[in-house]
Amino acid sequence: MQVERLAEGIRKREIPALARAISLVENGRDGFESLLSALHEDIGRAYRIGVTGPPGAGKSTLVECLIRGYRKAGKTVGVIAVDPTSPFSGGALLGDRIRMESATSDPSVFIRSMATRGAGGGLSTTAREVCDLLDAFGFERILIETVGVGQSELAIAATADTAVLVLVPESGDGVQALKAGIMEIADIYVVNKADRPGAERVKRDIEVMLGIRRGQAYRHVAPHHRPEFGGGERGQEAEPAAPAGSWEPPVILTSAVKGEGTELLIEALEKHREYLERSGELERRRRERIERLTREVVDRTLRQLVWHHSDAEVHLASGLDRVLRGERSPYELADEIVSAVRKEMAHGA
Repeated sequence: MQVERLAEGIRKREIPALARAISLVENGRDGFESLLSALHEDIGRAYRIGVTGPPGAGKSTLVECLIRGYRKAGKTVGVIAVDPTSPFSGGALLGDRIRMESATSDPSVFIRSMATRGAGGGLSTTAREVCDLLDAFGFERILIETVGVGQSELAIAATADTAVLVLVPESGDGVQALKAGIMEIADIYVVNKADRPGAERVKRDIEVMLGIRRGQAYRHVAPHHRPEFGGGERGQEAEPAAPAGSWEPPVILTSAVKGEGTELLIEALEKHREYLERSGELERRRRERIERLTREVVDRTLRQLVWHHSDAEVHLASGLDRVLRGERSPYELADEIVSAVRKEMAHGA
């Protein structure tokens, strides 16, 4: 009955029902998967935007600017702000919500802070499912802001339709360090705090890096010698253009504190959304997201089945001493546990 009431409340756009449903999902309480299953037919209308980048890049301030921009355009906005969990107390400051306080009084904006609870990638293991709740509720734009933990933030690409990477002028050589990770999956790049020295240089570095990936490294860099009469100098032949119909990630300068450049960012986001829909990429990404989620749910269910509904814990406790004495390896103990669980399941069947 609780699941049915919550599902009905979400369809009626009742904020208390949404808040209770998020708590149900976030804490993995009984019935949360049934609730998500009941709401699945209402999912798929929202445009999901991931905002990621290193700590101190001004992500929260930028997200607040995006909220104001989308509200000005008449769009409803749901926000998931993921905060790091203390390794000592298990608690989280949830400071992102404090920094977005100016937007919390708007009834068409819903902000939920979530703790990572040790989950990798700066994202709570249930953040994706909370996105589904916000989608089913009817929010047109969903913003997901991550903790900012470097290359492990690749998880953002699996959660959002569009991934925005936020850097700052001080990033400097950090662009090179990020190249093999998050730099590979961003759809839009933002150099925030662009009123500081070095912003144009970082922007140029990113554009060169993107050009290298496309085989046109210096497309954005002005030549030192401008050839006369339209002729090209030796070794400076025109580089090939990007393939027709492909997405060329823009690099946008912003100063979120001053509210500068955010209109350009929203324009780029909407262009990317249109590109995703037009090219069929949106459907492909969402199909992959559903596949990953299904696999994760299977993995989660099997973990619970093994560790909470079998004697696996008993076998683990009894076998640890043998591993410590060198009589067994951890791999042999794991194999014994799996074999025992299989026998239990066979007898139960």
